Amino acid sequence: MSDLIQPVHTFSSENGLCVKGAAGPLRASKAKAHHPAAKHHHHSGQKVRIPPHANAEAITFLRSLQLEELQKAVFSETLTMFSDIGEPQGELTIDVQRSRCSDEVGILTYCLFVHAFSRSVVDQVLCANTVQGNLSAQLEVIEQHSQEFIKFQTIPMERKVDLLKRDNQLTMTRYMKEDEDIKVEVTTFPCDTIAGFVSETANLVLLRVMAWRQTVPRNARFLALDTDGRLSYSTYQALGSQTIQVDHHEAEVFIVEQTVHSEDGIPVSCQFYLLPDGHLAKRVQVGSPGCCVLTTLPALREEDEMESRPVFEKKPLKWEEDVEFYSKFLDRKEELRLSHSSYKRQHPEAQALMSDFLLFLLLRQPADVVTFAAEFFGPFAQRHPPTPSLRSSHRPSPFRPLEPEPEPEPEPKPESDPPSG
Repeated sequence: MSDLIQPVHTFSSENGLCVKGAAGPLRASKAKAHHPAAKHHHHSGQKVRIPPHANAEAITFLRSLQLEELQKAVFSETLTMFSDIGEPQGELTIDVQRSRCSDEVGILTYCLFVHAFSRSVVDQVLCANTVQGNLSAQLEVIEQHSQEFIKFQTIPMERKVDLLKRDNQLTMTRYMKEDEDIKVEVTTFPCDTIAGFVSETANLVLLRVMAWRQTVPRNARFLALDTDGRLSYSTYQALGSQTIQVDHHEAEVFIVEQTVHSEDGIPVSCQFYLLPDGHLAKRVQVGSPGCCVLTTLPALREEDEMESRPVFEKKPLKWEEDVEFYSKFLDRKEELRLSHSSYKRQHPEAQALMSDFLLFLLLRQPADVVTFAAEFFGPFAQRHPPTPSLRSSHRPSPFRPLEPEPEPEPEPKPESDPPSG
């Protein structure tokens, strides 16, 4: 395969985009197109393409997403693909899970893992499409891998698109194979130029959030990739509500139409019929004869209502009536009694000191018991100042001062007379 890949061109634009391509063996027409003179003529007549930018409404809507809303979008669903005459052709499975991924500095952060897979047979031609990737809390793409395969009887076709966000830029690698022709393109987008970009995986989660909110952002213009891998405008429009039949049950759906406005091609529109909890009941691509339909109505998930905190009446604890509590109380009481008795036997001076204090207290019967106790136990303090020989009329406080008393400054020594000569 490496022998078939040859470099085609390298293009750098003023807006910071860099595109590199590779293709299979060049035919005569391709070789002529890459002649220096032809190349110069081609660029002189080519129009300068101004890259699109998302507007403020789209960026504000993405920044308004809450973590609780994204958690409501975590579930799996399966739809059946039908032809225009009602024949089943395949299945479409969409799965959104909570996950964690490492950022550029290696720190684990919250993210969403999205995986969608479809497989069908149309006119005896096998078609398969898969996309999976990780999204941030603002639905910014961290990594995404998509693959499309169509097995034609004459020339099978395979296409892969990889998106990877690294070093403040998004790198897109497109791999296309038709028979033996292989083409690889690498495009780099600076992250500050693709604010408001909605990838395929982000679109699946964004639709579920819109279903919960029952609204779409007005006049919002997002960014998306068209079928050729070019940045284009993407818009959402609410088409109102409708009642449809799902598994012999009537269900109210909210219809959202997404349109990718390709600059060089025809706009591509898809209509999504969404249940109130975000499940996809029906998907129709405008202009396509087939559609995807939900055949089994799931149990609708309702929004959790915050209940008021219960109030419990405070009841008195009658622990004496509890045999276990009362037994623990008696055990603890006996343990403390033995501990106190042991301490008094080991320190008889404590018993004598307390007996003297109680004796003086009962004899004097002071009105201020605390001050009397402080005066009684004051002489036992190690840092108690000595009692002056002459007591003043103002008795000092028996309590220890909060701040230590300043030490007296030493008296200066008298200067000695100089020796006489």
